[in-house]
Amino acid sequence: MLRSSFRLLYIRTNHLVRVSSSSSSLSLSLFPSKFDSAKPLFNSHRIRPLPLSTTGAKLSRSGHSMAATSEPKSVYDFTVKDAKGNDVDLSTYKGKVLLIVNVASQCGLTNSNYTELAQLYQKYKDHGFEILAFPCNQFGNQEPGSNEEIVRFACTRFKAEYPIFDKVDVNGDKAAPIYKFLKSSKGGLFGDGIKWNFAKFLVDKDGKVVDCYAPTTSPFSIEKDLKKMLGVTA
Repeated sequence: MLRSSFRLLYIRTNHLVRVSSSSSSLSLSLFPSKFDSAKPLFNSHRIRPLPLSTTGAKLSRSGHSMAATSEPKSVYDFTVKDAKGNDVDLSTYKGKVLLIVNVASQCGLTNSNYTELAQLYQKYKDHGFEILAFPCNQFGNQEPGSNEEIVRFACTRFKAEYPIFDKVDVNGDKAAPIYKFLKSSKGGLFGDGIKWNFAKFLVDKDGKVVDCYAPTTSPFSIEKDLKKMLGVTA
């Protein structure tokens, strides 16, 4: 008579098969393996997906910030305030030659500059010339009045027909952005800053600063450069 025997075989189904052999029969039975109870290598409940929407939002804000701080290329990239506090986009002056001047009402240079500026404007305004006047009180407190008083003074006494803007700083940390741009573009004459009232910046039809003149430079002495830029021969 054959002796009964048992053999354990590990099947790839992760079960153990008990094989019983005897003279009369062969029986197989399955019972769970200890491998069935093995713990997973990691807990799926602890996996946290990356917050894609938040990450995307941060990248988007960063890109916008970089775009917002891009360097201006011309005076047309600036918006300034007029004497009544309204925004003026300087791109409205595209295609014109500009003379940008920091003006004052109580300076020793006031009479000569205002008089000559008015005459230059009358002579060349129909040829694409524009003067942009920015009152400034940083030099000897010689522009103390309100915007309304400044405009009345220039327009009544000197017949100024060109635009006069909001009073600004032209030097220092609070300098108007347009003046920071002007000085960085052609500021060699002024060193670290504008020296006095009636400094002048000549800007071409593309909004680029092409020259600058000291406060004591007569507007009439700029006429030659102005005519060349305007293409006026007479």
